[in-house]
Amino acid sequence: MAVKINELEIENLKRVKAVQMTPSAAGLTVIGGNNNQGKTSVLDAIAWALGGNSFRPSQPHREGSVSDPYLHVVLSNGLVVERKGKNSDLKVTDPTGNRAGQQILDGFISKLALDLPKFMQASDSEKANTLLNIIGVKDQLTALEKQENDIYQERTAIGRIADQKKKYAEEQTYYPDVPQAPVSASELIRQQQEILARNGENQRKRDNLEHIKAEKRRLEMQIADLREKLEAMEAQYKSCADNELTAEKTVAQLQDESTSELEESIAQIDETNRKVRANLDKDKAEEDAKQYADQYNNLTKQIEDIRKQKKQLLDGAKLPLPGLTVEGGKLLYNGHPWDCMSGSDQLKVATAIVRELNPECGFVLLDKLEQMDRNTLAEFGEWLEKENLQCIATRVSNGDECSIIITDGYSESTALKTAKAPSSAWKEGEF
Repeated sequence: MAVKINELEIENLKRVKAVQMTPSAAGLTVIGGNNNQGKTSVLDAIAWALGGNSFRPSQPHREGSVSDPYLHVVLSNGLVVERKGKNSDLKVTDPTGNRAGQQILDGFISKLALDLPKFMQASDSEKANTLLNIIGVKDQLTALEKQENDIYQERTAIGRIADQKKKYAEEQTYYPDVPQAPVSASELIRQQQEILARNGENQRKRDNLEHIKAEKRRLEMQIADLREKLEAMEAQYKSCADNELTAEKTVAQLQDESTSELEESIAQIDETNRKVRANLDKDKAEEDAKQYADQYNNLTKQIEDIRKQKKQLLDGAKLPLPGLTVEGGKLLYNGHPWDCMSGSDQLKVATAIVRELNPECGFVLLDKLEQMDRNTLAEFGEWLEKENLQCIATRVSNGDECSIIITDGYSESTALKTAKAPSSAWKEGEF
């Protein structure tokens, strides 16, 4: 059973002259009053009484009082805690009358319950670490977050390279009308030489025809002078004539091949190969860009998988408040980081976490609840009751939302008694 404060008596501490109160066992007990009346002094007194000398005020003695501070707290587990005398020595008495010291209180009193602002003013990472330590997943989550961060950094670098490769590929010129591989100049030159050889043979045949014709003419001129050799020469002539006919037929069928296309190809080979290399460079750049894009997508999937593991880890943990989680080393409540939460949500989150730090401590102290409007205050009180938490808080107000009013160092009931019977209603050092 969580320990709560059943009764409280304070005298001559800081601004408090005499305050007696019985806080509600669950929900909100609001100490109201104007500024500088002693409201915060009540919380300081409780913190000192239960938290030890680390909470001792620098000047605990009320100014102008001849009596020493006196603190008397009755807890729900039967312990009675007192501080009184010149040195404000601590005395803890159990239900059987045995005495104990601060050590027994430290066993169930949460230091942050006495000093909630310390948690609220902590850094985002400190708040998150507090929660993760409570639910026992800090080391696992830290390892996952480091893994996620490493992959994220790698993915970022890969993404930059992929973008650069893609832009480089897009900037490359592409020629769709050229071969896929560079053209060989030696092959074109070989084809050219074969054609030139065939054309040379054709020319040789043409030259041969001219030679035969010249020989025929020479023979015709000699016929007249060589009648005596007519028969021989006629036979020779007939043979030559036959050769002429054959040669003419052959020459008539000849057709020279053009080397202009090959000459143009040879002349254009450097330009063609430049375009081919440009196409190959573009293809390579696009392939590089695709590979880096694939790597980027793969790393993105790894990050998503790690985030799922983190979510499953936190979803499976027993969190002190629904909607509370940790993401990126920050505390989130209903999706909002600490600095984007309302004041009431911050108080609710802080209270829930502090309670979970030491479930045996069933109360928290809160100062300056004037930041909440009446409706929000009521909602916060209902939440505390539902959680069976006791909260003793201060608020600059004299309204009916206050459980007691502190006026000039007195609780309202004490002040009323004093007004009715000033000589006997209250004496320093006793109630």
